Amino acid sequence: MITSTKGKSPFYPGQPVPVELFVGRTEQLNRIITRGVGQVAEGKPITIYVQGEYGIGKSSVAKFVQWMADRNYNLHPIYASIGGVGSLEDLAAAVLEATVRSGAFDPKKWEKIGEFLAKYVGSIDLYGVSINFDALKKDASNFKTPFSMLSFLSETLNRLRKDTEINGVFLVLDEINGVASNPDFAFFVKSMVDTNAMSTEPLPLLLMLCGVENCRREMIHNHQPVERIFDVVDIEPMCKEEMEEFFLKAFKSVNISVTSKPLGIMSYYSAGFPKIMHLIGDSAFWLDQDGEITEGEAMNAVLSAADEVGKKYVDQQVFKALRSKDYHSILRKIAKTGLDMSFLRQDVTKGLTESERKKFDNFLQRMKKLKVLRSGDIKGEYVFNSRMVRLYIWLDALRKRPRR
Repeated sequence: MITSTKGKSPFYPGQPVPVELFVGRTEQLNRIITRGVGQVAEGKPITIYVQGEYGIGKSSVAKFVQWMADRNYNLHPIYASIGGVGSLEDLAAAVLEATVRSGAFDPKKWEKIGEFLAKYVGSIDLYGVSINFDALKKDASNFKTPFSMLSFLSETLNRLRKDTEINGVFLVLDEINGVASNPDFAFFVKSMVDTNAMSTEPLPLLLMLCGVENCRREMIHNHQPVERIFDVVDIEPMCKEEMEEFFLKAFKSVNISVTSKPLGIMSYYSAGFPKIMHLIGDSAFWLDQDGEITEGEAMNAVLSAADEVGKKYVDQQVFKALRSKDYHSILRKIAKTGLDMSFLRQDVTKGLTESERKKFDNFLQRMKKLKVLRSGDIKGEYVFNSRMVRLYIWLDALRKRPRR
């Protein structure tokens, strides 16, 4: 009989980090709390765009600040992940579902929300709420206009206020990449913000959108006035101190110690990306045998994470498309330029073989067609479109480097 003796891993690859393990982002959190949460608690509607690259921790920031807003400012949190949404009707359905789920674990809130939205509830148990999707999808079209969405959120707040001290609504629309290119979405968001602002009694709403910078630019391209409504909060890679604090806190929570050298290895190769930090930390957790992370275990965890990044976050068609051995060799040599998102053609060609030089221009054009690279602002500069791809190439080159 196989038994588990390791217990629960404190790392969450691909998921928002639990609030008890959240570290760093002090400047960004202070900005959101001061300019967003605090203002809405006083009755003023605010719209924030949290932007950053894939894997940078936008969802974790959103979930953590919602927890703080609920706990300290009495803003009711509604979190809608809309990665698969492409239309306003789908968006309305996602917000409706998220609202139903938002009060499931608070008896006072659930009494009001469950009564208000009873037709969309299948059942509620230890695992949360099961949704009556037939009824929800049937009614979603009733909430797809800015006015009807505001009316729905206002009614939700009014019902919650009857027996709870709720000051406003904190609605997060996360992973907007699927709907950002739809011109209707930009008009919907702008109209919703304007309609609320011009109301005689504006809904105290903190509307937070989370996405990459390009999604915000798509919205502006589709409807230029959108540019004026957002307070933009940039989420940058975590610094060395923040990464080390995270690893120490996570390992300590399961009684595993880690000294400075393995801690430095894991932090260095995480490159400030929470997704990579969780992958490396999780690998180290399962490799550990004696309650202390060694240098060897840390390095093996990094190599394991390189494979996981490729499997989970990099489009495999890109690498399958580059079947040439010379192309793969060129990739490894690009990796040697470091972790910057851009590189200069001349810096790479210095280390290429004659055969690779002949194929280099074709390689660059192929990578541009595959949406891996784009031309930079200066002649001979190329920029990676995704830091996840950039990091994978770097880690993969490290994994394949001959050991001495």
